Amino acid sequence: MSEHLTDGWEPGLPVGDTLLRRFVFNLAAFHEVPAVAAGGRVLRRDDLAAADLGRPAAMHNAATLLRPLPFDRPGPTLDAIEAFFDTGAGEVYLWSAWPTPDLRPRGWVLEGHPPLLVRPPGDGPVPPAPPGLRLERVGGPDALRDWERVAVDGFPYRELQPYRPGALLAEEVLADERLRLWVGYEQDEPVCVGSLFVEAGVAAFSLGVTLPSARRRGYWAAMAGARLVEAPGLPAVGVFSDMSRPSAEALGFLPVSRFTLWHRPRATS
Repeated sequence: MSEHLTDGWEPGLPVGDTLLRRFVFNLAAFHEVPAVAAGGRVLRRDDLAAADLGRPAAMHNAATLLRPLPFDRPGPTLDAIEAFFDTGAGEVYLWSAWPTPDLRPRGWVLEGHPPLLVRPPGDGPVPPAPPGLRLERVGGPDALRDWERVAVDGFPYRELQPYRPGALLAEEVLADERLRLWVGYEQDEPVCVGSLFVEAGVAAFSLGVTLPSARRRGYWAAMAGARLVEAPGLPAVGVFSDMSRPSAEALGFLPVSRFTLWHRPRATS
């Protein structure tokens, strides 16, 4: 009998086998949290995880590949994803840590290839909050609505505009200790937000947004600093945009690879 050589993505392999595997499973769990909190649907298989709120929910309606999509036989996995998202409204997203076949003939639109960055634990100092900015950890519904409004208007999530309370995150997400949210205030006005999701042995930067009127004041870096000290013993990871990548690298993040991100329209109502 020949010895089995792992490819790093078998279903029974420990999640901690590689840093990339940790992040992939972190990302899958992160997408499940808003769906479960809002009474949505989730799907877990050996090859994929998917979460759907059934309505426009920005990037929270998403599938994450848990192993590479076979180039010679991608149909069964893609069929399962598309069937899961066959009902409901709002765009859906597909995250892959690897290159994929061309999915455009199936109605998918290529969003891009955002870079995955990693910062080793304890790797240097973090920037303090600049004068005039107050950073607060979200601990109740009022602060959650401040967080949500900045996220919707600042990203912006056009699918959720005009902003409506609860359109992005239900209050029940506050019960999940893995998801940690911050709001930055100028006096009493919320101007920037950040989020961290701690799961599978990594602390993942899942969102960092500053309103256009408050940009170029060091707020993004200050919000990153707050998250870096939240889980100092864990690697910090995140899929960043190419626009925010230089700011992350200035804080010690290192580029590792690029994801493949697709989206697919559904009915708008």
